[in-house]
Amino acid sequence: MSRQNILKITIAFSLLSVLFFSCATKQDKSTTNVVNWNKMQDIVNSVKEPVFQNKTYLISDFGAVADGVFDNTQVFKKAIENCSANGGGIVKVSPGKYFTGPIHLQSNVNLHLEEGAELLFSTNTKDYPIVHTSFEGIELMNYSPLIYAYQKSNVAVTGKGTINGQAANGNWWSWCGKADYGWKKGDPIQNVKRLMDMGESGVPVADRLFGDGYYLRPNFIEFFDCKNVMLKDIKIVNAPFWIIHPIKSVNVIVDGVNIISHGPNNDGCDPEYSKNVIIRNCSFNTGDDCIAIKSGRDTDGRRVGIPSENIVVQNCKMFDGHGGVTMGSEISAGVRNVYVENCDMDSPELDRAIRIKSNTRRGGFVENVCVRNLRIGQVKESVLGIDLFYSIHGNQTGNYMPKVQNIFLENITVKNGGKYGILAKGHAESPIKNIILKNVTIDKIGSKYTVENVENLQFINTKINGILIEQPK
Repeated sequence: MSRQNILKITIAFSLLSVLFFSCATKQDKSTTNVVNWNKMQDIVNSVKEPVFQNKTYLISDFGAVADGVFDNTQVFKKAIENCSANGGGIVKVSPGKYFTGPIHLQSNVNLHLEEGAELLFSTNTKDYPIVHTSFEGIELMNYSPLIYAYQKSNVAVTGKGTINGQAANGNWWSWCGKADYGWKKGDPIQNVKRLMDMGESGVPVADRLFGDGYYLRPNFIEFFDCKNVMLKDIKIVNAPFWIIHPIKSVNVIVDGVNIISHGPNNDGCDPEYSKNVIIRNCSFNTGDDCIAIKSGRDTDGRRVGIPSENIVVQNCKMFDGHGGVTMGSEISAGVRNVYVENCDMDSPELDRAIRIKSNTRRGGFVENVCVRNLRIGQVKESVLGIDLFYSIHGNQTGNYMPKVQNIFLENITVKNGGKYGILAKGHAESPIKNIILKNVTIDKIGSKYTVENVENLQFINTKINGILIEQPK
């Protein structure tokens, strides 16, 4: 066979592969849909729970005191380091209230909280060392997250206990700069701008020093550049900032976690620059997006350049929040292959079910978002919201055109759909492509859809306010 013929066959197979794995196509929606959900199952099957040695280290053996007052920071440090140094195992926390500063996890350690155990984290900033972390999609040196793992593998936090960040009006939450949360000083947004300017000008991360006096809140639970991570069954309350933040991590499981935290920027789970993330059987009642998939902000996101991909959300419940499952707005490195199935969303304080947000300063891409079997009681604004002109702080325009394509929603019922069934605003230079709704029923809604610069919007057996929707012309 000639080289020319081999090249033709290779190109043909490549084109077929692209068509075969897209969320939906005009030619054969049913076949591609089946194949795509099979791809999701392959991702789920590939992510295994971490396995630990059958050794148990009781924190009481290291001097822990469960009175809610004694500082157990060094107790946790000694127990975790001892466990890891001996090949790993389980660091067990018995029932009681344990006051502590930040907890740094080590490889091969499962921090296990028995039912009735509660970690009470310090709100004294002096207890938090400066570490390599991230704030709103930009890397920096800032306060340690409350639970932190950096470049570790095979780590977990499990059990029926509670992790309490003790954030409230007057301590961490007030740093958002709003009087409603007890802020009384100058404008902390200027410190966010300082960090953004550092990211834009390429200041090395090691020189982006923040901490005392800059009022940038720490993330609650952060796995930074880790492999084989699991959070299972725990309850999380009162977070300072983003709650669960896997960043640059691979093979992450968040299973059976119950989050109740209504502070500012209290996203429930923010996978960022991460791959193969499974979020299942969780409950989200949050002050911001329930799940927000990220990939860096502006120039810093493009510097890192790692898309978030292969994110699976299954059997979750979303209550209060700005969005049930959101992509953006820190999305400059892109997001692909997001699967959401068998979830319940219902609250008058849940703004949108599925949300995508970016702008021409963020840029980035979102492709292959597949959603099925949602039961939505009530949302405030829209079932699907795509805003590529998103802006909350100052000038959010630039030269990086966001791209969104292949958004597929199937088998969804909505009792009270809010203002819009679909709100989708794209750019004339880069239209949103391929939004397909199949077997969707939305009741009690103001407007069927409001779209700008969308190519190939399809309705297949879709009813809004009891009326079968025809294909838009």
